[in-house]
Amino acid sequence: MEFSSRARQRHARLAGDRREQYPHSLQFYLEPPTESISLVEFESFAIDRLRLLKVIENLGVSYVRNSDVYKVKLEAELRKLKFPYRALAEDDYEARRKDHISHFILRLAYCQSEDLRRWFLQQEMDLFRYRFNELTESLMQKFLEHVNLSFEAIGEDLKNELANELSVSTPGFNLPKVKEQMFYKVGLADAVDLFRTRRVFIKDGFAYVPFKEIDVIVLNNYRTKLSKALALTARSLPSIQSDERLQPLLNHLSHSYVGPDYSVQKNTGKISLEQIDALSVKSFPLCMRQLHRALRDSHHLRHGGRMQYGLFLKGIGLTLEQALEFWKKEFIRGKVDADKFDKGYAYSIRHSYGKEGKRTDYTPYSCMKIIMSNPPSQGDYHGCPFRHSDPELLKQKLQSYKIPPSGIAQVLELVKGMHYQLACQKYFELTHDVDDIGFSLNHPNQYFTESQKLLSGGREPKKEFNNSGNFQQKNNSQESINSSSTPTSSNAKADTELEGLEAYFTED
Repeated sequence: MEFSSRARQRHARLAGDRREQYPHSLQFYLEPPTESISLVEFESFAIDRLRLLKVIENLGVSYVRNSDVYKVKLEAELRKLKFPYRALAEDDYEARRKDHISHFILRLAYCQSEDLRRWFLQQEMDLFRYRFNELTESLMQKFLEHVNLSFEAIGEDLKNELANELSVSTPGFNLPKVKEQMFYKVGLADAVDLFRTRRVFIKDGFAYVPFKEIDVIVLNNYRTKLSKALALTARSLPSIQSDERLQPLLNHLSHSYVGPDYSVQKNTGKISLEQIDALSVKSFPLCMRQLHRALRDSHHLRHGGRMQYGLFLKGIGLTLEQALEFWKKEFIRGKVDADKFDKGYAYSIRHSYGKEGKRTDYTPYSCMKIIMSNPPSQGDYHGCPFRHSDPELLKQKLQSYKIPPSGIAQVLELVKGMHYQLACQKYFELTHDVDDIGFSLNHPNQYFTESQKLLSGGREPKKEFNNSGNFQQKNNSQESINSSSTPTSSNAKADTELEGLEAYFTED
């Protein structure tokens, strides 16, 4: 895969040839891109696909997949982000190109750990399922031929001969419906999931699959191919991690979030130190409530906890002077005297506010950063309680906060499914007594802001899913990037060429 800045002019010249690369709006992503794109496109394509996959994750938990409301909301997001959403569209070459390239960029970013691979695979599967089911029967048939899954359709004579067996063995099919539906003769190995759940008729080592169930076979085939591809790409990790062009960008993508930039303090000085205890109960997410309680109990937090909690407090409006007073008062109640605090800990607080060292104004941690980096060890209290806590300890903690048993069960079910941000979202709903918070939760400071709006009557809980907001990420020098500005990198100009990346997706 090559990346450079001369794409647009070549598009006009080569559009006719290139359109042959994307004969369908859907694909298995078997071949990596070989064309050149700019660094601006590299980042913006990846950001848009990441936003799309986050929406899919939220919709998959909030609504029944393939329900009308699920389809409407997902199509709206595909349309907004300019990904293929109508299989019949004849002028969606740019959307198909974006779909192809962005998949491979995120495959690079999300091959780096088992958790990332599992998350990426699940969201891509859900996206593929939706798009495949939106195809017409004729387009499905063309797609199956394109990916070499052209199963043999049984003739009318054989279907009439087996009509009773097909009707009895295929749930929801009476005799008239059997005669209307096309059936395929599929090898048992390809239809094992349908066989296990007793949804197809089996004879002589073949499954007779109705057309409406063919998506199960296609999805299993796609899952197998994508799982293998992710494992193959993961083998290239040493090379990827040594690539100075790529590694900072890919790390940011796998730890990024969609939401406002909380490095800009809008409420500076509006929170008093006396309010923090009450706010921690009413408006802090569980991770920050846990840190605050640990600080009050032990009068100390280790570095990871101080960074996570300190930057959160900065984001909700504590000034540098307030932060120094807050931490000093608490630490000197423990084993740290005033002199030791002034000589050691005060420097790191001033540093986080951009007043020491390189004068970098650090931003509060997003949910993805907390979940994916620096897991807590014994004696630590930072991290995400939904990701890093033992389920039984999490259950006890929620019980101590008077969360009802039914709500605890919902939270633990989301945790079991590794939907940690959605578990926090459910915690928000339970502690604020709302059915639907109406936004996608991606940041502890977003949790605080929305809680305060709700408690003060500044907003009504929305009943529509909303995933709007700017993309924010930080590079090593803590420079912000958001979707309303041109993506840039501290190590490269916007038109920097990135090329030769297809090797990461292929075997030696």
